[in-house]
Amino acid sequence: MFISNQPECHFSLVLISLLSCTTNQARLTVSPSSSQFFEGDFVSLSCEEDNSSAGWTLRRNTSKQQRTHCGGQMAKTTRSSCNISVIPTWDSGVYWCESGEGPMSNMVNLTVTGGSVILQSPVLPVMEGDDVTLLCKTKTTPSNLPAAFYKDGSLIRKQPTGHMTIHHVSRSDEGLYKCDISSHGESPSSWITVTGDTLTCLCFCGFQHSQCDDNLMTVFALF
Repeated sequence: MFISNQPECHFSLVLISLLSCTTNQARLTVSPSSSQFFEGDFVSLSCEEDNSSAGWTLRRNTSKQQRTHCGGQMAKTTRSSCNISVIPTWDSGVYWCESGEGPMSNMVNLTVTGGSVILQSPVLPVMEGDDVTLLCKTKTTPSNLPAAFYKDGSLIRKQPTGHMTIHHVSRSDEGLYKCDISSHGESPSSWITVTGDTLTCLCFCGFQHSQCDDNLMTVFALF
């Protein structure tokens, strides 16, 4: 725990929900909400921020380019959003939002494949205790074929309809997931992150990045 030698500073250790900690950090959202896409799919990315109109810029690292704006011949873009009508495989990479003041959003890893199978899994971290459904999908119909699901290279189970639900996820469910459909092939792998449902915030004076209340100056998230 942080201890101050300055008596005029007021300290408080509080537990608050993820959404109630007021910060100026943007969120990167992806629609459809998936970490994998077929080549040629439509994908929309947007920087969203509740409490500020500060200029956020959507950036990405791909196999072709580093720290560039999202864009291309088949994309409609603004500074903070990007709608890709026909996404190519070379748009696979890491996407995030950043501001000129320094803060960054969550990072999102998108995989675009020219293959015939993808695993639709959460693109953002999932909360402990939630149910998570994974869908093994083919590019051609029908997409509800029997599929085998793997975590960290080991078979979890085989499902007759191509989807698997993990009930009440915990940190032990974090890992690298993929799926396989017989006669169609294997999906790429995607990492699933599990987070707690609360943040521990330590508020103290001396900085001005965000506030817990009128008397406490800065919030530090302790993980």
